Amino acid sequence: MAFLNNRTSLFVIGGIIIFAIIGIIGMFLANPTGFLQRIAVIALIGIAIYFIARLITKANPQKREQRAFLRAAKKSKKRLQQKSGDPHVRSASQTTLTTLKRSTKKKSPVHLTVIDGKKGKKKNRASF
Repeated sequence: MAFLNNRTSLFVIGGIIIFAIIGIIGMFLANPTGFLQRIAVIALIGIAIYFIARLITKANPQKREQRAFLRAAKKSKKRLQQKSGDPHVRSASQTTLTTLKRSTKKKSPVHLTVIDGKKGKKKNRASF
């Protein structure tokens, strides 16, 4: 907002905002019920316009399917590029140490432990 760099425009905009606040407070103090009714009507009209706009621009099933198809095509393309190697990646001789560090992701630690059991040995139940 380049026009706010000028001090006079800053004072003008600030004055308009102050007068608006004073006007709103004055309307509320003069007729609180009328003020609240106006606010409610404005909110209802805004909500109605919002829902009408959503109904008009609501995507039909064909558009939804097309969007899903495009998304699946992007995922498939990424998967194929990862398998065959990305053609945009620099050759191995040109890679630097920092790019190698960035490309290798740390694997999260596995929180599974192996419990050694004695499956091969049979219990001697007669020694009880």
